[in-house]
Amino acid sequence: MRCPCTSGDTYEACCGPILDGTIAAPTAQRLMRSRFTAFATGDAAYLLRSWHPSTRPAELELDPETRWIRLDIIETTAGGPFDSDGVVAFEAFYREGATRGSMRERSRFVRENAGGKRAWMYVSGTLES
Repeated sequence: MRCPCTSGDTYEACCGPILDGTIAAPTAQRLMRSRFTAFATGDAAYLLRSWHPSTRPAELELDPETRWIRLDIIETTAGGPFDSDGVVAFEAFYREGATRGSMRERSRFVRENAGGKRAWMYVSGTLES
């Protein structure tokens, strides 16, 4: 099966190993893609694990009526394997019943030590029009 993040790779070669904890996301963009996949597959636990503790909500309830169908990366600033922070701008497309829509966001990520290894974490996002 193709990965929901629309990278073109299979789930097993793309976001699957990141969501199941086999590997850490090597870049902020890969973490963004894995988080989109978590929204698409309803994996709220992964979303919370990949959220920075300083901004993480106590719980996260996903809307089962929202079906996330495509992710377009618009721009990535820093966020590479040797960076400690980065920004990913994206547009995520969804369907709610017969209604289709999209949201654009500029998300901020940091890479810090977590559980004895360096890991990218989502910090915050700003919606864009």
